[in-house]
Amino acid sequence: MTDRVNDRAPARVHDVPTKVPEVTLGFWIIKILATTLGETGGDTVSMTWLGETTAEAGQAGLNGYLVGTAIFGVLLIGLVWLQIRARRFNPWLYWGTIIASTTAGTTLADFATRSLGIGYVGGSLLLLACVLGALFAWRRTLGSVSVTSIVGPREEMFYWVTITFSQTLGTALGDWVADAGPGYLGGALLFGAALAVLAALNAWTRVSKVVLFWAAFILTRPLGATVGDFFDKPLDHGGLGVSRPLASLILAAAIVALILILPQRSGRHPGAPERA
Repeated sequence: MTDRVNDRAPARVHDVPTKVPEVTLGFWIIKILATTLGETGGDTVSMTWLGETTAEAGQAGLNGYLVGTAIFGVLLIGLVWLQIRARRFNPWLYWGTIIASTTAGTTLADFATRSLGIGYVGGSLLLLACVLGALFAWRRTLGSVSVTSIVGPREEMFYWVTITFSQTLGTALGDWVADAGPGYLGGALLFGAALAVLAALNAWTRVSKVVLFWAAFILTRPLGATVGDFFDKPLDHGGLGVSRPLASLILAAAIVALILILPQRSGRHPGAPERA
C-alpha cells in the first residue's frame, strides 16, 4: 500500500546549485567595479609598467599590450581551470576569474586596436563577431546560453570563453565611443543610460531575459572602461589624473568589501523531476 501511494506521488522539481552567482543588483555592482578594475589594472601593467606600444611607434622592444595579454591570459587559464574543477560556488574564485578575464580583455583589445593598427571600429566588429560566434556555438552545442544552465564543465567552458570575448569587446567599444566625441565621462553616462534601458525592459517587458542578461553583461564592460579611463587619464585628456596603481588598489578594496558585505549565493538550475 505504501509503495503504491509513493508511485502516485506528484513529481517535484528540485533546484541544482550552479557555480556562478545569483544575478542580483549586488552582482551587477561588483561586475561594474570589476570591469573598471580590469581597465585600470590592465593599463597599469601594459602601459605604466611595460610601456605603451602603438602601430605608429613601431615594435621596438617589448610590446606592452602583448606581454600584458600573455600575463593575464595565463592567470585566466589557471583560474578557469580551478573554477571548473571546483565542486561548488566560491565567490572569491568566481570574482577573481572575472577580474582576470576583464584585465586580459583590456590588454588584448588594446593590442588589437592599437598595436595591430586595425582601429576601434575594426577591433569592435571583430570582437563582436567573436562574441556572437561563441554564443551561437554554445547554443548550437548545448541548447541554451542561460546562466542557469551552467552545471557542467562544457557549459562552464563556453561561459568563460564568451565572457572573455565580451570583456574584450567592451574595452574596444568603450574606447571607440569615448574617442568619438563624448569623452570618458560622456561615454560612461551613455553606457549607463543604455543599461538603465535594459533594466526597464527586464522589469516591464517580455523581452528574453537571456538576451537582456548578455546585452547587459557586454555593456557593463565599456561602462567600466570609460569610468576607469576617466579616473586615470591625465587632466588634459579629459580624466582626473589619478594614478593607475592607486585607482586599481581602491577598486580592488571596494570589491573585496562588497564580496564580504553583500550576500554571495549560488545561482540555481532547475533540476530533473524528483519523486516525493
